Amino acid sequence: MSIPAQFDAKQAEQKWYNYWMKNNYFHSKPDHRTPYTIVIPPPNVTGVLHMGHMLNNTIQDVLIRRARLKGFNACWVPGTDHASIATEAKVVAKLKAEGINKADLTREEFLKHAYDWTDKYGGTILEQLKQLGCSCDWDRTKFTMDEDMSASVIKSFVDLYNKGMIYRGYRMVNWDPEAKTTLSDEEVIHEERQGNLYYINYKVEGTADVLTIATTRPETIFGDTAICINPNDERFTHLKGKKAIVPICNRIIPIIEDDYVDVEFGTGCLKVTPAHDVNDKVLGDKHNLDIIDIFNEDASLNNFGLHYQGKDRFVVREEISKELELIGALVKTESHINKLGTSERTKAVIEPRLSDQWFLKMEELVKPAIKAVLETEEIKLYPSKFNNTYRHWMENIRDWNISRQLWWGQQIPAYYYGEGKEDYVVAENIDEALVLAKQKTNNQQLTTDDLTQDADALDTWFSSWLWPMAVFGGILDPENKDFKYYYPTNDLVTGPDILFFWVARMIIAGYEYTGKKPFTNVYLTGLVRDKQRRKMSKSLGNSPDPLDLIEKFGADGVRVGLLLSSSAGNDIMFDEELCSNGKAFANKIWNAFRLIKGWEVAEITQPEASKIAIDWYEAKLQQTLAEIEDNFEKYRLSDALMAIYKLVWDDFCSWFLEIIKPAYQQPIDRITLDKAIELLEANLKLLHPFMPFLTEEIWQYIAERSPEQALIISEWPTIQNTNTGLITEFDFVTEVIAGIRTIRKQKNIANKDSIDLKIINNEKNATTFDAVIIKLGNIDNLEYVTETVNGALTYRVKSNEYFIPIAGNIDVDAEIEKLEEELKYMQGFLKSVQVKLSNEKFVANAKPEIIANERNKEADALAKIATIEQSLASLK
Repeated sequence: MSIPAQFDAKQAEQKWYNYWMKNNYFHSKPDHRTPYTIVIPPPNVTGVLHMGHMLNNTIQDVLIRRARLKGFNACWVPGTDHASIATEAKVVAKLKAEGINKADLTREEFLKHAYDWTDKYGGTILEQLKQLGCSCDWDRTKFTMDEDMSASVIKSFVDLYNKGMIYRGYRMVNWDPEAKTTLSDEEVIHEERQGNLYYINYKVEGTADVLTIATTRPETIFGDTAICINPNDERFTHLKGKKAIVPICNRIIPIIEDDYVDVEFGTGCLKVTPAHDVNDKVLGDKHNLDIIDIFNEDASLNNFGLHYQGKDRFVVREEISKELELIGALVKTESHINKLGTSERTKAVIEPRLSDQWFLKMEELVKPAIKAVLETEEIKLYPSKFNNTYRHWMENIRDWNISRQLWWGQQIPAYYYGEGKEDYVVAENIDEALVLAKQKTNNQQLTTDDLTQDADALDTWFSSWLWPMAVFGGILDPENKDFKYYYPTNDLVTGPDILFFWVARMIIAGYEYTGKKPFTNVYLTGLVRDKQRRKMSKSLGNSPDPLDLIEKFGADGVRVGLLLSSSAGNDIMFDEELCSNGKAFANKIWNAFRLIKGWEVAEITQPEASKIAIDWYEAKLQQTLAEIEDNFEKYRLSDALMAIYKLVWDDFCSWFLEIIKPAYQQPIDRITLDKAIELLEANLKLLHPFMPFLTEEIWQYIAERSPEQALIISEWPTIQNTNTGLITEFDFVTEVIAGIRTIRKQKNIANKDSIDLKIINNEKNATTFDAVIIKLGNIDNLEYVTETVNGALTYRVKSNEYFIPIAGNIDVDAEIEKLEEELKYMQGFLKSVQVKLSNEKFVANAKPEIIANERNKEADALAKIATIEQSLASLK
């Protein structure tokens, strides 16, 4: 079989992925082996591959491929998330472009459009993951809106409701006016923005007095139902018991007293808008104030906004400030930095809003999850620095608002049979709800026509927190074979930005429903940033298309480039040059393979240099394998790859192959060649999780293999005793060879010209690698001596002295002249350093590190002078 001159990544990627799929290597089913299970963090169903996905899924593929090689029953479950807010927004926008208003559709009609959308665009990202080489069990692909997945969510809701953990409450919630739904506290991103503080005069009823309040939101005066002063603030004693008049709308409101008011902030007077601020709502409840909601669901003003009705809140802010100024009510404005809540999904500024929502009590639910991570360490976070973040979130948790004003998602299984707030039942379907409603009302005449299901959908996270259980049917049928075999899963790879949204909640759900952890280890990746440390985004134009990178550098090159720069929890400074390095590494391996396969074999005696090179490389391979295993244990995948990279590039390609390489147009002995291929195969096994396509391509070129012999299902090398002595000896020998090569280069002695080498062995080194020194140094005669050799060039490695007689190789007089010039320069340099160090003022005032640097210069100069003087002595 002829071997192409270059590795064709594109051809290899298509060929071997199809081969792996055809032979069903990715599929797993329960058997006698120990399972190793990963569930994919489900990307949005309408999403496309970005750099974060590429990093995250490459890491998962490395872990799953290694587990497969180590003999585990490896199962990687892929899937997508329905992403309620994001997907519904896209469907609504599509319909709007077609002249269709969501409000004109029934829920069923809208859902048909949504499913059509996901059928068309959903799953694109999973197909893209295949191009990256991801070896998921595609037969197990799940979607959070699959019938069984939805049934799991509904069953979970009903179960928690029946346990008294889910309740319906009228609360102040976070309202996203763009998505037109509530959000949980964790979905709100708080950020500082430049704004204004508006000072507004309110007239005091029945007097000529005015009071001044300061607000960042003048448009909310339409919702004012009181002015509050601190009862201990002597400035406002005269206002106690009086009433104020709200500008523009002229509503008369009471002036109340409460020590909640900060006398130092603003003017010391606070306008109270219970419908639009969580703290104002507390005051309103305490003082029995009216509640006036001034906003529509899109944050435009409703009829309480008078002539501003229908206008956006930020437009009104500008216009009302002008009107207040016109009527003399605006005293002044000041620049003010305000902390605003924004929607994690839509980036819209959040509006606090009162509404009936469904909540999940969290205080008791979180306790096992806190214990598992922070006390027993049954679940470990990598890196452990995220334990503090986890603790803060979990110990300050609030009840979870799980309802969303959306249609795309699992519809809340609450059924209303009357007008009252408590006139509902919770059941998995309408038939069960009817039975419960008849019991609750004692009305046997009720029919399903009398029941109306709650219009809201459940928060997407309430679906995905069941993911590790639901994908194996563990909620609907906890005794099923797959669930009992694959759960708990092993590793979870995700970003720290969803440590609470998803990871913590999966842990909570796992202990609540199974009493077991959902996974053992959580590997938290960093964010992928550009080389200027900026977060990658479409708006900055600094986020490359992953598929373009694969086209340019090959999937293996991109995987290597990403992983070499990625350590757990630390951000990745991405540079395309990293992928170029990955591609260069692939080419280096390919060329090494072609070199080996290009050698002609003959039945000749194995050279001593080749024999010892094999012993050394086997020891080096074992040492590196132990290092790799340790790095995998600690989830240092970047370090594991770097260890393999150095082993293959430096030790195998640069040293081992050079030692065993036969002379020009000469054959290699069979023992060495067979061993070289065996060691290459061991390298391929270590590389396979990181570079699956290249390694399978070379593996299959080495020999004809049956499907049972494919690299993807071969055996990971096992750790054996390592001859560390050989490794230490060879490290010394590389310095000896480097010294020979330096002298050859400096003195223009061609590599083809043989030379003699004489050694004073002060280090008492073994002679194990002498054959290697002779071969790589092109040494005619290697001799151990006890005295300095005259008429020779010399260098040292530790205390050993090496002499290369120069007769016939160089011009002795010219060399002496050159060395004397070097000696003169070094002596002058030494004198300047010693003058500086003898200056007491300098030594007393300079930083310790500067003094240490000068002393290092002195020591280096003395050593170089000694070497030059020795070389001169041997030449004269």
